[in-house]
Amino acid sequence: MNKKVSIATLSAFLVATSPAMAVNEANTLYVNLELSLNRTTVGLVIQSISEQTGYEFSYDESILSKEISKVSVRVKNEHIESVLKKVFKNTDISYRIVDNRIFLQDNAKTENVSFASVQQVKRTIRGTVVDNTGLPVIGANVIVKGSAGVGTVTNVDGDFTLEGIEDGATLMISYIGYVDQEVAVAKGKNDYKITIHEDTQNLDEVVVVGYGTQTKVNLTGAVSTIGKDELINRPVTNVSSALQGLTPGVTITSGTGQPGSDGSTIRVRGVGTLNNANPYILVDGIETGTFDSIDPNDIESISVLKDAASAAIYGSKAANGVILVTTKRGKAGKATVSYNGNVSFSNVSTLIDRLSSYDYARLYNQLLTQDGASPRFTDEDLRLFQDGTDPYGHPNTVWTDYIYRTGFMHKHSLNVSGGSEDVKYMASAGFLGQEGTLRNSDRQQFNLRTNLDIKLSDKFTMRTNMAFIHNDYSEPNASYGGGSTQLIRQADRIAPWIPYKKEDGSYGSISDGNPAAWVDINSRKYHLLQNFSGILAFDYHIIDGLTFTLQGAYVTNIKETKDYRKECWYDDVNYHGPDQLGETISRWSRYTLDALLNYDKTFNQDHHFKAMVGYKIEKYDYRNLYAFRKSFPNSEVTDLNGGDSSTQTNSGYSRELALLSYFGRLNYDYKGKYLLEANFRADASSRFAKGYRWGYFPSFSAGWRISEEDFMENTHGWLQSLKLRGSWGLLGNQDAVSDEYYPYLPTLYIGKNFPFGGSVHQGITVVSHKVTTISWENSTNWGIGFDANFLNEFMLSVEYLWGLKRSDKI
Repeated sequence: MNKKVSIATLSAFLVATSPAMAVNEANTLYVNLELSLNRTTVGLVIQSISEQTGYEFSYDESILSKEISKVSVRVKNEHIESVLKKVFKNTDISYRIVDNRIFLQDNAKTENVSFASVQQVKRTIRGTVVDNTGLPVIGANVIVKGSAGVGTVTNVDGDFTLEGIEDGATLMISYIGYVDQEVAVAKGKNDYKITIHEDTQNLDEVVVVGYGTQTKVNLTGAVSTIGKDELINRPVTNVSSALQGLTPGVTITSGTGQPGSDGSTIRVRGVGTLNNANPYILVDGIETGTFDSIDPNDIESISVLKDAASAAIYGSKAANGVILVTTKRGKAGKATVSYNGNVSFSNVSTLIDRLSSYDYARLYNQLLTQDGASPRFTDEDLRLFQDGTDPYGHPNTVWTDYIYRTGFMHKHSLNVSGGSEDVKYMASAGFLGQEGTLRNSDRQQFNLRTNLDIKLSDKFTMRTNMAFIHNDYSEPNASYGGGSTQLIRQADRIAPWIPYKKEDGSYGSISDGNPAAWVDINSRKYHLLQNFSGILAFDYHIIDGLTFTLQGAYVTNIKETKDYRKECWYDDVNYHGPDQLGETISRWSRYTLDALLNYDKTFNQDHHFKAMVGYKIEKYDYRNLYAFRKSFPNSEVTDLNGGDSSTQTNSGYSRELALLSYFGRLNYDYKGKYLLEANFRADASSRFAKGYRWGYFPSFSAGWRISEEDFMENTHGWLQSLKLRGSWGLLGNQDAVSDEYYPYLPTLYIGKNFPFGGSVHQGITVVSHKVTTISWENSTNWGIGFDANFLNEFMLSVEYLWGLKRSDKI
């Protein structure tokens, strides 16, 4: 509700209405509705009405399970009261319409207390509902407790009015995302100012975990969640940077800031394994490799699995933690269109203070003198450096001024979502344009995402996800290569007494060139990255509590790098060239198939069981191709064919990997007090030799919600939840040997020439020894902790984890 306006930030929110679900804007009491239900309940009926008309309902929870034998209604542009008469015909349900809210009452349980009797005028109550910052809360529900027919919603100023309220009545104020508030009506007091507070506890919040969800309060592992609102307003170009400071135990080290390649380094509880210590990142359950390219506006939530108990379900890839990204999906209701955009400027945060040419020359003379050599600069040279009267012969060049600039970025995101009970959709498109703080660096990125949910029958549902990312970016390049790194290196080391340009217009330079000259001739290194991911999943509800899921996914990633090194004449003598071009094209694809069986059941209202078993196959292939030519006719010819064919070289290779997995999880809780969880995963990797391919990764965890015990009853006024938990687990890593796809298999290398009989012959040889018994790197982890929620405002989590790396087969 905070009405803040930020300079250089633009946002808008639009609502479009689908004709099939239209509510007449001239009179919101006229609706379209279609219902056809047999032996249903009041809960299902009001859910359908709310989704199709936009009306909200207020009721006592006991009314939800009340059965209705049959409901069949199909109307178009008919008064809502007429519709309700048809729906609740031959039932004990009565209703009252207040604005866009419908109040229901079960007359069979109210001892003949009718709406009319409740409304006996006692006095009129007025009030204002505000948040903890004092701003009005629009659309908050204000209901008289115990009187289903009396209530209203606050207007645009947060104000409400209720008539016929008796002394001693209790007002219930509720609003999504805020803690429900109860206020007693005092005798003789007619005006109220009510402050409601944000719900920071969310004990019933559903958290995404491996291959499923759990309520936050029942978690026994170390899991942190980050909501969409925490990400969307951060002016960053990638999601990894947006995570900084949002969750404990996760360290974010900022990247280079280079447009298009500025991802941060993520460490979950430090370095867990050898060589590759990056967490396992999944987007909607699949490994896409696009974490830093996702539009933050598309993200619904992020879960970080930090200990072995929560991460072991992912086995061999989870030794350094797991990050689960869930994107937004459509919801039943009117079509909603939202736009979010922002503009930002950036500068290099800190540059080293450098010596002027006068101080540099003076100190350089002192160094030479101390070594017994003659000074390089005369007193006249020092005077000219100091007074600046000879800018060409005795300059004071600040090289960073020639390579850095003020950066500019603009981001735009458009999202459309909505649907019906049977079909829900979400589609989004985003664009990011960026000019980096380093000259000749820029980026244009386009994102497209669609998520679709279809209810094929009462038991059969289908889900599809598709995402495409096009990331085109470039960086400045030296005339002899090295990219932006070389440009920054030269600007840091070249002396200030070297002129940017001489009086005749030629460039000043050292043996390594002139970084400002490379910027002037627009020597660049170009990158193009395209990523597509697609998911098709089916859910079949076999019986109550038992669901089978089959999901297939395909991800492909293509990256092209064009390293064009333009020749550069600094003056008549100094030169770097000729023009040369190296092009690299790499592609990887990943195919996965998951089969899951989930069971969720509560017995005798006290014993809650959840079980999941799964099977997964994964195939990964990688291809790389490189080609090179030089000596182009001029620097404007940038196609590879333009180079001298006698200078061409090329190379290429391919790799294939496969992974087979079985996994399962069992959860049990008794009355929400005593929590148990066990996970197991078995992985077989093609990277290891037969007999060493399988790795087994179990975990166990337990929790005790002390706050639910009878002896803690007196603390419920200030302590909402207190939970102790502990865990143990074994995790694995198949990437312990870097840059080796098959670390057990000796590789023959071609091109190792040797002399024989007076001439050189082409040879093939093994260049490194391999160990055929190499297998998984294992990591054992223990952890204890507690979580506390108190005073309806504060949440405290304390964790202590320790681990042992065991790599006896590496």
